[in-house]
Amino acid sequence: MIATPSRSLSIIGAGLAGSLLAILLSRQGWRITLYERRGDPRISDYESGRSINLALAERGRNALRQAGVEDAVMAKAVMMRGRMVHPRDGAAQLQRYGRDDSEVIWSIHRKDLNTTLLQLAEDAGACVHFHRRLHTVDFDAGYARFIDDRDDQPHDIRFDTLIGADGAGSALRAAMNRKQPLDERIEFLDHSYKELEIPPGPDGSFRIEANALHIWPRGHYMCIALPNDEGTFTVTLFLPNTGDPSFATTTTGAQAEALFARDFPDALPLIPNLRRDWEEHPPGLLGTLHLTHWHLQGRAVLLGDAAHAMVPFHGQGMNCAFEDCVALAGHLLQQDTLAEAFAAFERDRKPNAEAIQQMALENYLEMRDRVADPAFLLQRELEQALQARWPTRFVPHYTMVTFLHTPYAVALARTDLQRRILEDATAGQDSLDHIDWDALERIVHAQLPVLEGAH
Repeated sequence: MIATPSRSLSIIGAGLAGSLLAILLSRQGWRITLYERRGDPRISDYESGRSINLALAERGRNALRQAGVEDAVMAKAVMMRGRMVHPRDGAAQLQRYGRDDSEVIWSIHRKDLNTTLLQLAEDAGACVHFHRRLHTVDFDAGYARFIDDRDDQPHDIRFDTLIGADGAGSALRAAMNRKQPLDERIEFLDHSYKELEIPPGPDGSFRIEANALHIWPRGHYMCIALPNDEGTFTVTLFLPNTGDPSFATTTTGAQAEALFARDFPDALPLIPNLRRDWEEHPPGLLGTLHLTHWHLQGRAVLLGDAAHAMVPFHGQGMNCAFEDCVALAGHLLQQDTLAEAFAAFERDRKPNAEAIQQMALENYLEMRDRVADPAFLLQRELEQALQARWPTRFVPHYTMVTFLHTPYAVALARTDLQRRILEDATAGQDSLDHIDWDALERIVHAQLPVLEGAH
């Protein structure tokens, strides 16, 4: 364990990762101070139109469990059994995520989760300062200046160490980059998103199936809807930035309504405020952040979106950030100095962050295009059959990422192998009737060792 005289750490950002990390470290005996540029979400209007509902999976739940806060969070979560795919023509169809209701993910609204974790962080002893936007940092002197944007007043602090949990637009990352280049590279997707809402029915009930993540796949674009515990759905439309349709051709509420009438006709009646929300909510950018370094010796370290922002299509951004929090807390216990802890944390998490960033990009293609493709559906059927026969060897991609603690880098490597096996076995087939199971058994046992944690 690190023996510093003050046992003091300052966290920039009191969002999801910052609040969870504050709980974990406060319980380890650290004196934690959080600085948040926005107001207290427990008393002020929450920033809407930019959230993309959160899909809580086993990795995230495990982190909450370790912080002793899982029950408080799960009280407001809604189970999602699978993807409810809405084709252009025909009835919606549920594609389960796992084998049964023990393998599901959970939808939770960002504000509900943030306010719960913030309160629990304060209860654990953390001190939170709101309306503190990081302005400048002198790492050598251990001095930082914050600005209160309500009155432009500066607030100066002395610090021992800064931890950046301040998201994709991290001010701490910018300050670190000025001190020592981090080789920052951001790859923006040529798509953006717009957030809308399906309100509850007159009696407060859900207006479509509550226990599913709804997808309207349309090839180069798609719409999704995730349930909230108050009976609403957060709807997110992902569109190209240029072309037709795109955000360039769909700028007004009326144009958005026409787009929905043409491409999402069953969703349109569910979104009564489509025109208003379209014009009030700005499009959100989607990008992948790459850095060579995540830390400055023992003075500062980044985690979550501040270190490795990703596109949201695997629902793993928050889960990965929560896993970061557990990993960093563990390395702070195991190492003798902050510099060693931060270096070990980066070595541990960077390959896994890079793997899930890649898988998140790949999952966009699957969600918007392949979920309605017969060849993909046949491969999915074979995947389930192979899992039933050899459950500890052929573990589906989604299971490794979402229901197990398999390191992301291991999941990516096995997924690539398994995809080739599925494609080769189903090539030229339109059913599983002529599959050579004996040959597949030899291939699976030769290429896929037993996976730890699979059952």
